Amino acid sequence: MVYVNENILKTKRVFPRQNRYHCHRYDMNENPEGLPKEFVDEVLKEVTPQFLSIYPEQDRFLKKYSDFIGVGFENVIATNGLDMAIRYLLEIFGEKNKNVVTVSPSFEMYWVNCNILGLKHVPVPYNDDLTLDINKILDAINEDTRVVVLVNPNNPVGNVYSNSEIEAIVTKAAKYNALVIVDEAYHYFYDKTFLNHVFKYDNVLVMRTFSKLFSMAACRLGVVIGNKKLIEYVKTARLTFDVNSFALLFGEKILDHPDLIDRLIESERKGKEYTLNLLKENNYKCMESKGNFIFIETKTDAHVVSDKLEKEYNVLVHAYGNEMLRKYIRVSTGSIEAMKFFMDCLLKCDK
Repeated sequence: MVYVNENILKTKRVFPRQNRYHCHRYDMNENPEGLPKEFVDEVLKEVTPQFLSIYPEQDRFLKKYSDFIGVGFENVIATNGLDMAIRYLLEIFGEKNKNVVTVSPSFEMYWVNCNILGLKHVPVPYNDDLTLDINKILDAINEDTRVVVLVNPNNPVGNVYSNSEIEAIVTKAAKYNALVIVDEAYHYFYDKTFLNHVFKYDNVLVMRTFSKLFSMAACRLGVVIGNKKLIEYVKTARLTFDVNSFALLFGEKILDHPDLIDRLIESERKGKEYTLNLLKENNYKCMESKGNFIFIETKTDAHVVSDKLEKEYNVLVHAYGNEMLRKYIRVSTGSIEAMKFFMDCLLKCDK
């Protein structure tokens, strides 16, 4: 037998399901409809033989992006989605057998990467009513802590942090020279950001993605934002050609069309509002997350509802094995048209 890293042997993965292209996808916090076809067609006109023959170059995209969010060029770096950003940051700032603190449940790739890299994952659980006690996070930060992760809004529950809560956590982490990662994957569905903290504190990085609002999950484009010194560490660690040219091109073109960004934000906002009102009319209990998803307590067994939606209507939603979350489904939100279709199917399956 060849040698295999013991951390890989100990890590058990559950990968996303395949063959989703023909389905109505409300299960992975994607835009159910995607970008406008005319926009995609226009961008693809720039994909020439020469475009395909050249190695990817980040700088033009990064200049536009740094201007877009109002920071310096030296404060940003692009990665192959936030999956790769998470790997880089835990490799760089984590230490073997030392602690990475997250809330639980949260995005699974944090604990997966902890396992793979030999880091100790310290999950801070939600209360039974799915509220979160900030004092428990503070208590979990100690001399063995190297990284603290705050997904804001968090996935799947959708809670957000106040400024005082973030500052308390950052200050406690700084006491032990620990990095705080603020994962703002769902930022554009929630207008509160902690971007200013990357300049206010020396131990904060913010991450954003083009997979959610910008509807580019297929291209894989994430961004890490921080002070110059921290970003230089990430540049040193990253692969030379980490982000592909299609992702960089589409990212640039989206930034060139702020009107499109506004339309995407408004479309999702109206779709979520429509869905929450209809859920309320039909006596559903749900958590109004600040991301592009809604956490719904179904009237009958959530897994039965999920199976019915798929088998009878080809609709995918996310159901949970976690005991705390078993009575819920998570549903991605999009336009009113997309959500009307979903709600029609849900009301037929859950009765």
